[in-house]
Formats: sequence, structure tokens, C-alpha cells
Amino acid sequence: MAEIEREAMEYDVVIVGAGPAGLSAAIRLKQLDADLNVVVLEKGSEVGAHILSGAVLDPCGLDALIPDWKEKGAPLNVPVHEDNFYMLGEAGKIRIPNFPMPPLMNNHGNYIVSMGNVCRWMAEQAEELGVEIFPGMACSELVYGENGEVKGVVAGVFGLEPDGSYGPGTEPGMELHGKYVFLSEGVRGSLSKEVIAKYDLSAGKEPQKYGVGMKEIWEIDPAKHKEGSVTHTMGWPLGSNAGGGSFIYHLENNQVYVGFVVHLNYKNPHLYPYMEFQRFKHHPMVAELLKGGKRVAYGARAITEGGYQSMPKLVAPGVALLGCSAGMVNVPRIKGNHNAMLSGKAAAEAAYDAIKAGRSGDELTAYEVDVRDGAIGSDLKKVRNVKPLWSKYGLTASLVLGGMDMWTNTLGFSLLGTLGHGKNDAESTEEASKHQPIDYPKPDGTLSFDRLTNVSFAMTNHEESQPCHLKLADPEIPVKVNLPKFDEPAQRYCPAGVYEMVENDGEPQFVINFQNCVHCKTCDIKDPSQNITWTTPQGGDGPNYPNM
Repeated sequence: MAEIEREAMEYDVVIVGAGPAGLSAAIRLKQLDADLNVVVLEKGSEVGAHILSGAVLDPCGLDALIPDWKEKGAPLNVPVHEDNFYMLGEAGKIRIPNFPMPPLMNNHGNYIVSMGNVCRWMAEQAEELGVEIFPGMACSELVYGENGEVKGVVAGVFGLEPDGSYGPGTEPGMELHGKYVFLSEGVRGSLSKEVIAKYDLSAGKEPQKYGVGMKEIWEIDPAKHKEGSVTHTMGWPLGSNAGGGSFIYHLENNQVYVGFVVHLNYKNPHLYPYMEFQRFKHHPMVAELLKGGKRVAYGARAITEGGYQSMPKLVAPGVALLGCSAGMVNVPRIKGNHNAMLSGKAAAEAAYDAIKAGRSGDELTAYEVDVRDGAIGSDLKKVRNVKPLWSKYGLTASLVLGGMDMWTNTLGFSLLGTLGHGKNDAESTEEASKHQPIDYPKPDGTLSFDRLTNVSFAMTNHEESQPCHLKLADPEIPVKVNLPKFDEPAQRYCPAGVYEMVENDGEPQFVINFQNCVHCKTCDIKDPSQNITWTTPQGGDGPNYPNM
């Protein structure tokens, strides 16, 4: 096939992803120099469409970026006024008191927010400064320069044939070149994954660890609503089967975010994270809260959990990794948006200094230093041992030893040093023969719901004639390897019902329903054979999370 010809547009900085990291970088660049040409490319149909709303936001990132955010109308409307921590049993609960917890676990001064709405507001601030934002523009390829540096991206490819080839109706997209490219794709971004592998950015680092987070938005009985209340739970229903826990956040308008996280290093391939979430809602405490209410939205996404020791090198020639693309989530706090914003600000300042000095296409080492030695590094270092303690010794040890370690780190030292993670999450999966299947109750349609019904509340959509964006390295592995060894866990770990095993003339067949995909990337992470690669579908496809 003849080489594809594309138009090219030149910018100072090209930013992939209109999340909190990318938008912060764009805003800061224009604050520093209004004449810089900055573009943000967003694969969602609009800014916020792919942001799974519902978070407790530490405003320190916004404070640093836009100090007068309150006057400018940022949608931070619900301050946290109540923190609850519970250990659940099947029918009861034990309150964990707040006073022994390290100060960093206190949510005083934080806000319950819709991150989708926060990002929409940030996009407005960026555009007022002159940033160009193009939603519906998926970035499918990196463009490399003559010296091996990243010099841009390919965006806006539409109308590929089902086999991935270019046909008469294909729009080849365009190349957007920059002196620097920022990747702020979120967790397990396809371009970030390519950069990390190409430049060996994870050399000498611990494996990245992940969880899958599932969330529903509920409208509940006003009599039960407590605006500003935050509840976290651990224990039932996961028990010893997996690490994880829940969160329940009361925002305005009688709405509640109900979420559940399962750590993806679980061993038993029979585990069904989505059904653990549905079972959780039948706990008496949760069932009573939701009784008489209605679910109005659903979504899922992977969460980085490796922390400080798993962050790859953040820069390579011409490119920098921002926010969750590099894994900046503080796991015990279940917070990463503040660090994403701070990383965007730091990357922008490093790029501004470089461009002002006449540089381009080199490594922004100042950004790396800022992240590791500044506020982000300080935030992540204090909690770096909580996840490995939980993985190795279980929940109780994590609560006791992890709590002690966070306290000592707050005082400036750690008796444990820096613990490693060991295996990645795919390698943690054991053979099905070593574990018993788990019998999950059937969803009742009132509190709990089947997967496909819930996926309809994610408003996800993919053009069915486009190529499947979930690529198998070897199409035979699901049936010949994963099914006999692991009972093909893709049937269960996917929170959107993308993968099925069906019978065709008496033989098992692996089916990929890519139209259901909510872009969580769990399959790319947890497949025990590492046979599935998530790639970017065409722009505008995927979930359309509500503007709430």
C-alpha cells in the first residue's frame, strides 16, 4: 500500500487527553506565555464524556493552578463534612475510628465533585486563554522524528475498513507536530504504553499495579441523603478472595456515588469483580440507603495502584507522561486528580523554560525532578508501602502496619524502607484448578443489575463497521490456553460484558462484543496470557458519562 499522505499542523505543545492533567498543562502554558500554540486532543465525544464522574477532590492542584477558582465558578460545591470508615461483615459493620488515622487520610477541606464537570469547567478556562481543544479526535499513532524523538501524533482517523485497512471512505486524519508532546491519556493509555516500552521507561521500577473501579450514580430518598458525607468500607464481600473496598459519596441533588474497587492482583480466576460490586449493595447498610432510590448511571475504569515505586521514568525525547499515564494515584486516599493537576502544571513549566531557551524534542528532565522531589513525590512516598503490605499480608496487616508506616512517613522516616510489589497483575492469576468457583446471587433488578443492563447506563457506543479495537496477539489462546487453564477469566473480569465463551457446533468460541467497551482497559492488564491489547477506537466512540 502506498504511504498515507496527511496534512500536518505545527504547535508548540501537543497534549493528548482532556482530563485534569492535560487541561492543567494547557492552562499553565498559556498563563506563562499567551503566544504559545497549544492544542488538546480528546477522544471522547466532548470534554468529560470519558471521565467517570464522582470523586473526592483535594483542591491543592486547583489552588496552585487557578488560585481564584472559587470566584471563577469552579464546580466544587459540596465540601466534605463527615468521614466514615467501616469494616463490613456479611450482615454487620464495625466503625473504624478516625482519630488513629494519619492526618493525610482526613478529608477536611476536600470536595465531593463530578470530575466530568470539573474538566468541562477547566476546558472553558483553557479556551478563554486561547487553547485549541478538539474533542472526538482519537490519537491512534505517534509520529517520530529523524533522531527517534516523539514529534507528534496522528489524530482523526475515521472510516477504516473492518479489517483495519484504508478504504475509499477512510479519512486518514492529520499529523499534529509539537516541540513537545504530553501524554495525559489516563490509566494504561495506548500511546503511553508504547512510549514506556520503546524507551524502556520502566527499567529499574516495580511493576505497575491496578484495580478495577466500578461506579453507579443513584438518586435516593431525600430523607436518607446527607450532603457532604463520605463513607469507605473494606472487608465483605471480598474477604480473602481479593483486596479492595467501596466508597459512598453524597453530593448535591439527593445524588450518591456508589463505587467498588477490586485490586487486580487476585489469584482466583473464578472471581467476578462486577458481581462482587452488585453483591456489596445488598449489605444491610447499603441496601437501606438505596431502598426507594434509582440508579441513573454506571461506568468502570482501571485505577493505577503501584504508587511511587511503580512510576516509570516520566520523560523521553520529545514526550512526557502526565497524571495517571504515569500512575500518580495515592491508593489509601483513593485520590489522584490533585496529582494529575500538579503534574500538568509542572510539565508545562518545564516545557515553557525549554521552548524559551530554544530547545525542542529533548527530555524535559526538570519535569521529572519536579514530580519526584516536589509535592507529588512527597504525597506518594508517604503511602508507598500500603499497597505491597496489603498484597503480601492481607487486609488486617495492611491496616495495622500500613497505618504505622504512614504515621512514621508523616514524621519523616520509614522503618520499612520501600517495599516491592513482585508480580504484575496478570502473573498473579493462578490456574482455575487451584480454586473453587464462586456462586454469585442472581441480580434482583432493584438493587443489583446484570452487566448488560448496567452498561446501557454508560451510554457507550461504537460504530459497528469499524475494526475491533481489542486486539488478540494470538486468536487461538483464549480457547486453547485460557479456557482450560484459567476458565477464560475475560468472561468475568470485564465489567462491561465484552468477552464471551459460546458454543459453535459443539466447540467453544471466544467472542468479543467490542461495542460494549467502556474503555476501562482491565483486559489489557489482567489477561493471564497478556494476549489482549486495548487500542484507541475512532474518535467520539466509547462511553458518554452524564453531565451531572
